[in-house]
Amino acid sequence: MHFLPSDLIVDGVRIAYRDRGEGEPVVFIHGTPSHSYEWRNVVPHIEATGHRSLTYDLLGYGRSERPVDRDTSVAAQTDLLGSLLDALGIEQAAVVAHDIGGAIGQRFAIAHPERVRRLMIIDTVSYDSWPSETWQNIIDERLEDHMRLPQETFDALLTRQLEMTVSDGAATMTGDVLEAYLAPHRSALGRVSFFEHQVRHYDSRYTEEITGQLTCLTMPVRVLWGERDQWQSLSYAQRLAEDIPRARLTVIPGAGHFVMEDAPERVTEEILDFLAEQDRLPQGQQR
Repeated sequence: MHFLPSDLIVDGVRIAYRDRGEGEPVVFIHGTPSHSYEWRNVVPHIEATGHRSLTYDLLGYGRSERPVDRDTSVAAQTDLLGSLLDALGIEQAAVVAHDIGGAIGQRFAIAHPERVRRLMIIDTVSYDSWPSETWQNIIDERLEDHMRLPQETFDALLTRQLEMTVSDGAATMTGDVLEAYLAPHRSALGRVSFFEHQVRHYDSRYTEEITGQLTCLTMPVRVLWGERDQWQSLSYAQRLAEDIPRARLTVIPGAGHFVMEDAPERVTEEILDFLAEQDRLPQGQQR
């Protein structure tokens, strides 16, 4: 069975999702180049501890629809998150968001603070930290050419990128794990979708334009980061922790950008600690 077993039409598009458990809702937002598979070793443990967990593939990613004429930028994905929560009757939730999902989480929490009880951002894009020089070059000069790459060439390109997301490279990104990350792109449509729905929207303006609003994040915030992240420098984590009021930074030793691959038990522990921690806050700090 797929990790995301259900589908829902939201604002006219199909979203693949998983909604399980009881209790306080927790929404998991994945990053790129990825889909909700990255949460497979974390979410079931959160579900088992008395939380309702909502995990979904962003529009244009994974098992969700890949529309021909639909904006899949960070801004559009932020709006769609609100519509998804409405459709599932979730008024307020904790948000746990990784990479580009972290930009969505930041923007949603700023725009709708009443809907985000707490926010954890994990190895997130922020400020001017993205895209990398490699991706920017592709966006500026070779995007259309890359959409026409043969499968073998595309797989080699994405495999090289995925190996950079974990601390031990090809030792983790191999076999069934690598295949699961490549699977959504095992067709001409999948390869085009990767560049059209993901890479085209690697744009730091979506985070740079909210820099001055990070001080508005007054809900509890935790910043979780892999010590050996090759894509998002630890300096950005430190800057986020300084700019967001009372935010706490936790660094996972030896972990890379996909901390859920390198240290799933530690990530699960940190999420559970964060979810429980707020219940111990003094009354004056409760939202």
